[in-house]
Amino acid sequence: MRTVVKVKGLTKTYGNVNAIQDVSFSIESNKIYGLLGRNGAGKTTLMHLITAQQFASSGDIQVFGEHPYENNRVLSQCCFIKESQKYPDNYRINDLLEVSSFFFPNWDRDYAHTLIELFGLPLTRRIKKLSRGMLSSIGIVVGLASRAPLTMFDEPYLGLDAVARSLFYQQLIEDYGKYPRTIILSTHLIDEVSQMLEHVMVIDNGKLIIDEDADELRGSAFTVVGPATSVESFIVGRNVIDRKPFGGLLSATLMTRLSVRDQQQAATLGLEISSISLQQLIIHMTNGSLDGKVAMDQ
Repeated sequence: MRTVVKVKGLTKTYGNVNAIQDVSFSIESNKIYGLLGRNGAGKTTLMHLITAQQFASSGDIQVFGEHPYENNRVLSQCCFIKESQKYPDNYRINDLLEVSSFFFPNWDRDYAHTLIELFGLPLTRRIKKLSRGMLSSIGIVVGLASRAPLTMFDEPYLGLDAVARSLFYQQLIEDYGKYPRTIILSTHLIDEVSQMLEHVMVIDNGKLIIDEDADELRGSAFTVVGPATSVESFIVGRNVIDRKPFGGLLSATLMTRLSVRDQQQAATLGLEISSISLQQLIIHMTNGSLDGKVAMDQ
């Protein structure tokens, strides 16, 4: 499988602040990636660096095997839809669609107009007069219709209601199935996108703490609840990523796969075991108590 993005030892500092800290990873072709983490974790900075909109303080970035800065061969294959996307004040929606056809070699005009109709966007309205939700919708239209080999969406749903978000996810999956490419979704609505993600990357305080296939993460953690003394006995020597006492009870979340032996031991101790969602897992992992990359018990 072709490597689309290769990052090695990447660091970005703003004065005394490390926005990205010694990050290394590879992104492969024709996969849907989730770039997840809290606000301010460094996700947007990382996408700016990949698309040469900012300079790294140190480290190396290659996109499609080349350095992206002032490299039209690379940048013409990338589409980055930002949360705070800016457009010329005098542009109407149809102007933006026309300009996009020049920027993106794989631009699909017919598909763009299909999406415009699906999202109910007024083609002749000036972009500066659009609502927050309409601005998000037009970004989605450009991102999907670009059919760029590397397409990145940074919080693409702001201002969209649940129906419009569902429409976006449906169109993304359908078009990805017809025209595979590498898609990166940066979002905090993790539960809504978790089933479509094929690979998960989590940034916390500028560090990459998770870089795993989504299938490996699913089912990689569970929560055990019961009398505090029994839970303490159960979790000895295990990778505990969260613990919450309440009264005489204790809830502990473990980063490990649940085995038959674990189930038998929990039953013997009178403990309740439940799985946790990908969103819950990432919330636990980014609570500030972890440093560096997370290791999963097998």
